[in-house]
Amino acid sequence: MTRRSCCIYATGIVCAHLLIVGIALVVAQVFQTMIHSRLKKEITLTEKSQVFESWKNPPPPVYMEYYFFNVTNPEEFLAGKKASVQQIGPYTYREYRPRENVTFLENGTKIYALNPKSFVFVPEKSAGDPEVDIITTVNIPYVAVMSELNSYNFFLRSMVSVYVSSLGIDIFMTRTVHEILWGFKDPLLTKIHKMKPDVDEYFGLMWKKNGTHEGEFVFHTGEQNYLDYGKIDTWNGLSKMSWWSSNQSNMINGTDGAVFHPLIDRNELLYIFAADLCRSIHLAYVKDVEVKGIQAYRFAPPNDVLMSPDKNPTNAGFCVPAGDCLGTGVLKVSVCREGAPIVVSFPHFYQADPAYINAVDGLNPNEEEHETYLDLQPTTGVPIRACKRAQLNIILKRVPGFPKTRFINETIFPIMFVNETATIDDDSASQMRTLLLIVTLVSNFPLLIVGLGIILLLVLVVLFCRNRQKKTAKDDTAYTQVSDKPDDSSDKPASQPTKNGSYIAMSPVEAQKC
Repeated sequence: MTRRSCCIYATGIVCAHLLIVGIALVVAQVFQTMIHSRLKKEITLTEKSQVFESWKNPPPPVYMEYYFFNVTNPEEFLAGKKASVQQIGPYTYREYRPRENVTFLENGTKIYALNPKSFVFVPEKSAGDPEVDIITTVNIPYVAVMSELNSYNFFLRSMVSVYVSSLGIDIFMTRTVHEILWGFKDPLLTKIHKMKPDVDEYFGLMWKKNGTHEGEFVFHTGEQNYLDYGKIDTWNGLSKMSWWSSNQSNMINGTDGAVFHPLIDRNELLYIFAADLCRSIHLAYVKDVEVKGIQAYRFAPPNDVLMSPDKNPTNAGFCVPAGDCLGTGVLKVSVCREGAPIVVSFPHFYQADPAYINAVDGLNPNEEEHETYLDLQPTTGVPIRACKRAQLNIILKRVPGFPKTRFINETIFPIMFVNETATIDDDSASQMRTLLLIVTLVSNFPLLIVGLGIILLLVLVVLFCRNRQKKTAKDDTAYTQVSDKPDDSSDKPASQPTKNGSYIAMSPVEAQKC
């Protein structure tokens, strides 16, 4: 066997082995299964896992942007006309949210933690100075008092109305942004505090929320089931809530929004429990996006999250008392926030009934600025970018006994909205890209084997064809004439022999005698 034949046979054997092994690995998904198994074990809330430290102290900076609605025509609104507002902001604060008092429970399958939040003003990301800028907005303590007295008799309400007017207190107030946000000593609450000491005399939308937490959480670590990674087991000792009117609405579902299980699918719904909304919400896949060179899935709350029970009966449980429902796009949370009739929505009533948008001039809802979304890396489940947007509103309506409300058209009045944002930092993004590259190479290793086998197959075909061509050329070299002289043997005597050398190879010659 020639060297060329040996080379062809060796190439064929190697090619066959590579193709067989590679195709078998692709069909069996051995490497992909191995990677997925590794991810399920590594991405857990255990002290030895690589994600535990970033869960305790999240590296991406979180910013809280506050936007306020300045009322430009309070007198006209009280006279029965449509309110007009002007958005001002943002006033941006850096949010710090480390996990504290972390304790493992039940053999490491659950973990207890507090999540205090503190805020530091960031002037370079803000539109103004909150201690200087003044806005006119609804006097929420006054509205809360009217709401509390709504069940009392007309005479008592009238007496309170006269007393409040004598203090110079109105339905609208003008204060600095800092006062409205972080608190001020309210004159009406101060009077009530003297009679009921348990009532705080200070009011602010974020009063006593700087440096405090939203409750005690117990999370699943994912040690037993990777799908439970980061899910909330209890909140303030409760496995479910009690203030809504259905068992489904009272369920505490999902995570707190900081982590999600690995290997996310486009077709699944992700659940988040929002303590400030007093409920769980779900997010659905929207589209593929790219953040800092990292491929991610965008999830956002679909339209049915705040849809009217008429169109989505499962939301009937959020009507308290049962049957007392608002329209699409708004949720009354005063059931878990005692006091004023507070309503939450997306900013500018995005995805809400047009009636709420048209009731106030100055609103312009749009997806880009007002949608809540999460961009998640599907392999690891790590949030790459997040925007949580929510608007605080209050119900203003006529209250018998309070003459200042007699011309008011019932309105869900916007107060302010927040835009809580976080994007993965550059160092973490670089580490994530490296990790995903390794995962991709290992997962696709069988394809590399198949590809190499195909290349060797092509080489084998080329070698075989060239070897076949050389054999054919060798067989065609016999009986080739090299002399160009005509054959004149017929003119010569028969006894004269033909000269040897006229033809090569097997030219006939006369036999010689010894």
